[in-house]
Amino acid sequence: MVNLSDIRNIGVIAHIDAGKTTTTERMLYYTNEIHRIGEVDEGNATMDWMKEEKDRGITITSAVTTCYWKEKRINIVDTPGHVDFTGEVERSLRVLDGAVMIFSAVEGVESQSEAVWQQADKYGIPIIVYINKLDRVGADPYHCVQMIKDRLSRYPLELQFPVGLEREFHSVCDVMSEELIEWSQEEDGSEFTVKEIPNHLKSIYEETREKFLETISLEEDEVAEKYLANHSIAPDELIKTIRKLTIQKKFVPVFFGASLKNIGVQLLLDGIINYLPSPSDRPLIEGKISPNDPNFCALVFKLQTDQHGKLAYLRIYSGKISTGMQIFNVNTGTKERISHIFLMHANKRKSIRTANAGDIVAVYGFKQARTGHTLKSTGVESKVLLNTLEFPEPVISAKIEPKTHKDEEKFSEVISNLIIDDPTLELKTVPETGETLISGMGELHLQVLTQRLAREFSLQVKLGNPQVSYKETITKSVQERSKFIKQTGGHGQYGDVLLKVSPLPGGKGFSFREEVKNGAVPREYWSAIRKGVEASMRIGNLAGFPLIDIEVVLLDGSYHPVDSSSLSFEIAASIAFKSAVGKAESILLEPMMKLEIVVPAEYLGNVLDDLNAKGGKILSLSGNEIRHTILATCPLRKLFGYATDIRSITQGRAVHFMKFDKYQKLPKEEQTSVLKKIRGY
Repeated sequence: MVNLSDIRNIGVIAHIDAGKTTTTERMLYYTNEIHRIGEVDEGNATMDWMKEEKDRGITITSAVTTCYWKEKRINIVDTPGHVDFTGEVERSLRVLDGAVMIFSAVEGVESQSEAVWQQADKYGIPIIVYINKLDRVGADPYHCVQMIKDRLSRYPLELQFPVGLEREFHSVCDVMSEELIEWSQEEDGSEFTVKEIPNHLKSIYEETREKFLETISLEEDEVAEKYLANHSIAPDELIKTIRKLTIQKKFVPVFFGASLKNIGVQLLLDGIINYLPSPSDRPLIEGKISPNDPNFCALVFKLQTDQHGKLAYLRIYSGKISTGMQIFNVNTGTKERISHIFLMHANKRKSIRTANAGDIVAVYGFKQARTGHTLKSTGVESKVLLNTLEFPEPVISAKIEPKTHKDEEKFSEVISNLIIDDPTLELKTVPETGETLISGMGELHLQVLTQRLAREFSLQVKLGNPQVSYKETITKSVQERSKFIKQTGGHGQYGDVLLKVSPLPGGKGFSFREEVKNGAVPREYWSAIRKGVEASMRIGNLAGFPLIDIEVVLLDGSYHPVDSSSLSFEIAASIAFKSAVGKAESILLEPMMKLEIVVPAEYLGNVLDDLNAKGGKILSLSGNEIRHTILATCPLRKLFGYATDIRSITQGRAVHFMKFDKYQKLPKEEQTSVLKKIRGY
């Protein structure tokens, strides 16, 4: 059993193409977990094991692996950088203790970098930074450091400084040890040379060291006293202090490297074990669970269906499990049995008999467990739930159906399982046409789904043209009363509610409150009334899209001492809400996307003209004589096929990134034409 203090559960997170998988591959190689370095571009990287990942050269699903460095165990989750697979990042960060944030020294802090940084912040995860690609033309690591200060509101603590850039980059100077670490450009990076810092670099070292100690001194009095008195400070003392302040999120340690050229990764591994927390360093899990509690407690953070069944990924927060053990699912109130436990190495698995607090493992045997469920020891059947995961709503839909009638039954079963695996997918049937729509985070998300269906399940499907997933809302307040009365031979049904339904500002979602006086509707029925309203919000009466940004107030009603029930009030509330919405002038809301486009200077005008024609709004424009970065918003309905458009406009030289921003009122002149298109006439 590994000591808790010797475990690091970390995620590798970044914008797409910053070098996450390339860096992880080196980590596994230098820790002797693999014996040959795979490359993303060659389609043989260990962590990109899916065929779709190898074909596209991007990470699609989060992959888990374990390695050992200086007798410390590092459980690594390599996460996607593409926004279509942000759900994978969300569920990974939920169960991690620390993260390595990778930035490209050329592009710096990009949009998805900010997004995943904020996701990590939401879960209170300490971060260390690795600035990669210092070997690339245009590398500017110090600009990247400044962007961290300006855009991420966290102070970067530089533990090194790079020697040379672009083709000349092959060394870093370590600020604490006063050493130059140099890698040979002819080797695999396993060996490096440690030298004294040469005289021509001493002034840079002194300046960097001074800034380094000043930063720590501002947060730690003991270091400040020694620094001001010009006393020497032992490296071990500095490591201990930096570790404490990193875990407290006072700053982020910064490392430099070029993973593709095998430079800097060993020092990053040192940083992971020196500065990121172990499970025992983290506070009580949501104030509820201590890692030293002998009773088992875990969170299901991912499900994965394969030909053998459903694999459930767990983060164990306390206690231990073993094969054959029965556990309690707090969410369902049922018991489950563990048939197999695995340590994962991407898609490969090593069978183990027990797993302990701090471990991230996968298990077979669960029948009812879902992503976000809390698992505990039987006999300790507490109703206390760990906070579950929140996933973004899908913004794009397409008609989907099996290519042959004989696959219809198989289609329903397989799709249902994959939606359980991926909570950012949704499936619904259009009542008027009977068509089945699949909704996801983007065109790539749905394309990958169809490829997986064919490859993993031998299920060929037809995917229609992508459609926008609109929402509906209302524009005025309406009060509506409804009574649901049903008489039978025995007890009848009686529910009576008066609801006020009003629009909320954009982005506010849904609000429900009660202003009932004199007990007109007993408190025991309030939750049923809310349930009835929420069920009715799933399908708007304008075009069948979900309703958002609405406040519902329960004003009045009446009840019958014998015939009233939760069901009768739920039905009455549903009828009243639907009737109120019908009178409240519904409108369509459309998803707006945020675009970040890095474009060569000579194509800037063409890209701006195209965005303007698409109804885009420019938020900011920055750059130099070589390239510009455009931040803009644009309606999703105008962006289908944008990857092809931007490639054509810039001869393939622009890089763009797109993510959901918010729902916004569809312009009045567009409402009628969009509704006609949706309704098919």
